[in-house]
Amino acid sequence: MKVFYSDHHVVALPPKHRFPMGKYARVREAVARLPLEMVAAASATRDDVVRVHDAAYVDAFVAGTLDAKMMREIGLPWSESLVARTLGSAGGTLAAMRDALVTGIAGNLAGGTHHAHRARGSGFCVFNDLAIAAAAALDTVAKVLVFDADVHQGDGTAAIFADEPRVFTCSIHGKHNFPFRKMTSDLDLELPDGAGDDAYLAAIREGWAAGMRTAPALVLYQAGVDALAEDTLGRLAVTRDGLAARDRFVLGAARAAGVPIVLTLGGGYADPLEASIAAHAQTYAVAIEVY
Repeated sequence: MKVFYSDHHVVALPPKHRFPMGKYARVREAVARLPLEMVAAASATRDDVVRVHDAAYVDAFVAGTLDAKMMREIGLPWSESLVARTLGSAGGTLAAMRDALVTGIAGNLAGGTHHAHRARGSGFCVFNDLAIAAAAALDTVAKVLVFDADVHQGDGTAAIFADEPRVFTCSIHGKHNFPFRKMTSDLDLELPDGAGDDAYLAAIREGWAAGMRTAPALVLYQAGVDALAEDTLGRLAVTRDGLAARDRFVLGAARAAGVPIVLTLGGGYADPLEASIAAHAQTYAVAIEVY
């Protein structure tokens, strides 16, 4: 199984910044013992990005001239290294998509930046790698399922593909969590604060069944682990065993259906962070087990 990474682009954040940028390198270290082929991701090109994002927004971010208010909404300070990391992250999902269409499964140890809208970023997301990869996939496949199991709604993905019938967006998320102004996915399954394994897994199964009814030729699986009870931004009470059951179900169902699947890392903000790192690594251990 080929897995792409972009943590070689090191982004320095201010002390006590709430985004765990160091997580990505630590996840790569954690999965190094698994039989994975690790590949440094190439950068997404401008042409890749502007297929789903406004060109003026893209150019302003890359040049460092984006309005200060828009950078505050993203929540990360601009730097050349952030530009490189952002393009690398998007490139990783693009590369994983292309590899999965050949091999059946591939992953990106970053990505899942589902809060980025067409002309603005949000929630630590600059460019929407899921949307970029889905748009590129439509050059060769008829239908894409974006299956988003992160605890936060994939609002940017939903908005970008609101009028694109070839992409089915399914989001399983906390009802009262960020973003507080939700967009409309093709299917939104909302969970109350404190929901545990049973409710979460029931929603996963319901969402998967609905997505499969659209006969996708590719699944982009946003496998965030911020539904963990330990997560500081999650507000749910899912256990690591619950996340393992989620991954075993989704990956097993994709393999049984013969549908190529791409894993993106998504959110994970536990305190201590080791809980998130272990859960992300567990997703890849399950993938090896299933495939």
